[in-house]
Amino acid sequence: MAEEDHAFDQDAAGESGASKTFPMQCSALRKNGHVVIKGRPCKIVDMSTSKTGKHGHAKVHLVAIDIFTGKKLEDLSPSTHNMDVPHVKRNEYQLVNIDDGFLNLMDSDNNAKDDVKVPDNDLGKQIQEGFDEGKDLLITIQAAMGEEAAISVKEGAK
Repeated sequence: MAEEDHAFDQDAAGESGASKTFPMQCSALRKNGHVVIKGRPCKIVDMSTSKTGKHGHAKVHLVAIDIFTGKKLEDLSPSTHNMDVPHVKRNEYQLVNIDDGFLNLMDSDNNAKDDVKVPDNDLGKQIQEGFDEGKDLLITIQAAMGEEAAISVKEGAK
């Protein structure tokens, strides 16, 4: 028998997209939990379940906020269907410098991170002002589905 050459499709990053999310049944989702709606990682702010109809399943109505853009998204899905839930990670970093619109950060193991943009909102202004005043700042970075953003800042102990 001839040997067959098997090729498996991978995305540009060289890994399958499966590691960014995991499936969860709609009925198991909870308020303040996370879910993917229209391809975006979101935090559930409200959910309601409609009763089973004459011809079908109970439906779950989800209202969620995109964790990076703050946009409100909604979805309606049968309670028995699976939905993707993003793996959301939060890490705290010490601010070392602000360079050309990017935060230069360091984690507790002294690993540098310099690929997170300064947010263009009040949080970004707060970070910039604290840095300009020479304060020791700790920045919380939230990551999900290949995206990262600064979500909070607090003053560290000197």
